[in-house]
Amino acid sequence: MPELPDIEIYIEALDRRILGQTLNDVRLRSPFLLRTVQPPIQDAAGRNVTGLRRVGKRIAIGLDGGIWLVLHLMIAGRLHWKAADAKLAGKRDLAAFDFAHSSLVLTEAGSKKRASLCVVQGEAGLAGLDPGGIEPLEADLPAFRDALVAENHTLKRALTDPRRFSGIGNAYSDEILHVARLSPVSRSQSLSDDEIARLHGATQRTLRHWIERLKAETGDGFPEKVTAFRDGMAVHGRYKQPCPACGAPVQRIRYASNETNYCARCQTGGKILADRALSRLLKGDWPNTLEELEGA
Repeated sequence: MPELPDIEIYIEALDRRILGQTLNDVRLRSPFLLRTVQPPIQDAAGRNVTGLRRVGKRIAIGLDGGIWLVLHLMIAGRLHWKAADAKLAGKRDLAAFDFAHSSLVLTEAGSKKRASLCVVQGEAGLAGLDPGGIEPLEADLPAFRDALVAENHTLKRALTDPRRFSGIGNAYSDEILHVARLSPVSRSQSLSDDEIARLHGATQRTLRHWIERLKAETGDGFPEKVTAFRDGMAVHGRYKQPCPACGAPVQRIRYASNETNYCARCQTGGKILADRALSRLLKGDWPNTLEELEGA
């Protein structure tokens, strides 16, 4: 699922292409995509784009008159920059946002359609879609600490809770915890001051590193290869592959359809976290649905 670095790259690419442009039309192929009724989607047509903003893992497109189009890509939604009036043909094509010379097309792979479009009015409407987590790249250490220890969860759960931290999901939480050399199942309220400071620094360094890396890879193009599994990641999606820091094989914890990757040598003192032994813990401290995990 696109997380903070990926959404930032999408927004930067869209800013260069549609800011100040007129949205001529919005074509919806899937009736299940639109999750709001007021303002009506028809009110968006003919308005100029006035701004773009990230709201958690959502992309918000501001229009004249205070209307916002808010896209949540969820697990498999992706954006594509195509020729004007691009045809919506395949089952994956959900919507097109038409401008004078190009169309922004939203697709979603798979049969479970989780991606959504909300149309809201003004800052109040936009705030209603914000889960409320702090911005991890803007938070100083005291603010980060307060968000982290507000509830006593595993670090994996705490980092991916959109009410605590904005924009961090499954992939980058794995990378952050590896950089911080902390176990994904350590409890947030059990960390020392030094460990919290280490996690704060690792969070900001990791997110900034990937934003800059994705910018360099995308250049002036449109981000067409958005994925949760990227070359250069240390542990996420690298089960059994060598940890780049120590060479030990990357391990994993699986619960339902969720997976956490970590290095036992770097993060857990060499201890393998067995799935069976953790099942009771994770059942009580793990999102129940993909929507909850990804901040729907």
